[in-house]
Amino acid sequence: MITALVLGIVGLGISLVGIVPRLLPRQFTTLQQQQIKDWEAGARWRTLPAGSIFPATVRYPPPTALDDAARLTLTASRIGIAKQASCRKATDAAAVVDPAAAAVLARHGCEAVLRASYVDGTSSYVVTVGVAVLPGEAQAKAANRELASDAARAGASVLTVPFTGTPAADFTNNRREISGRAVAGNYLILYTIGYADDRPRVKVTADSYADAEMTAAGAGVAQAVRSVLGATVPAARCPGTPGC
Repeated sequence: MITALVLGIVGLGISLVGIVPRLLPRQFTTLQQQQIKDWEAGARWRTLPAGSIFPATVRYPPPTALDDAARLTLTASRIGIAKQASCRKATDAAAVVDPAAAAVLARHGCEAVLRASYVDGTSSYVVTVGVAVLPGEAQAKAANRELASDAARAGASVLTVPFTGTPAADFTNNRREISGRAVAGNYLILYTIGYADDRPRVKVTADSYADAEMTAAGAGVAQAVRSVLGATVPAARCPGTPGC
């Protein structure tokens, strides 16, 4: 009887060892944690409202050329959001970005491009910002490097999105002055900026102050979008994480 009792207790202990882990919250390995983070960050363009990806108002620092720069904060306001566009093929991408950029994005597996236009607080400058969705961070960085390394593609960027009845109504591609890019996870953010009015076509680089102010506006809008899509993903924990 004692032997049977001991065996019974041992068997119960073994059973509990197998049951307890099932009752506790699931634990993720380091690799699983990273995969979950990558998945959640990569899904933001689908799960977040367009108005969250492209904030209604963007605040950004002025160029250092301003004497009172430390005490100022400039703003840009969203004018409109364009319809989502596909970029799975270079021919599709060419409808939203320059042909040179379209070929690069398609080659690295770009799935879609989201675009919106902004105007600065004085309605002098218009910014079109685009978000190219790539399969992963490696592809986004590779596309960015390829665009930066080739002089013929260095200026390739997103195409403008004009909106009738707004300061961006006449912001066409031939009015683009400055363009830039930034990587945020598996997203490649492209922006271009130019004058809102029909002033004569003069390179903004001829005016150092205007060049600095325009650059600050374009980079500020791009950074606002980057901060949303590139925000840190919390560590995966159960309950609350898909797969728990």
